Amino acid sequence: MESSIVRPRQEMPSSSDGPRINEMIHSRSVRCIDPDGEQLGILSIDDALNKAAELGLDLVELQPNAVPPVCKILDYGKHKYQAQKRANEARKKQKIIEVKEIKLRPNIDQHDYQVKMKAVHKFLDGGDKVKVTLRFRGREMAHVELGAELLSRVRGDVDDFAKIESMPKMEGRQMTMVLAPK
Repeated sequence: MESSIVRPRQEMPSSSDGPRINEMIHSRSVRCIDPDGEQLGILSIDDALNKAAELGLDLVELQPNAVPPVCKILDYGKHKYQAQKRANEARKKQKIIEVKEIKLRPNIDQHDYQVKMKAVHKFLDGGDKVKVTLRFRGREMAHVELGAELLSRVRGDVDDFAKIESMPKMEGRQMTMVLAPK
């Protein structure tokens, strides 16, 4: 019995992976565009595939829902690479807003307060939101109004470059307030 060599089939992209190329195009006729962007007109699929083969390129279906579908002769690998590169560039330019947290205590010293406010300013300048958390311990819970005064002081200090996204509210043993850059 002879053993036949089985070659792996070249993986063609499915319709969900991207545009149909070459023999995967099902239409009988297509509106064809050459590599320079010039219209070749409406051609039969065989003529369009032959034209692409002459140039050593692929026939790629760009607009499958058009009648007839629009196909362009181009290097599919290069096209896919450039599309991926554009997507990566768009992803790089996105700014992900994070919520940074600053923890305070009701009886904070003046210098410590200034250090915390510098950090708040730096976070807001970086485009991030800041959650200011004021934690009460033990008997400090009897003087919640001191914490409210401290948060109103913070609000007054950041009023020039930040807006209050959520007003101070009490949650258990801590009071929180969220600031966002203007």
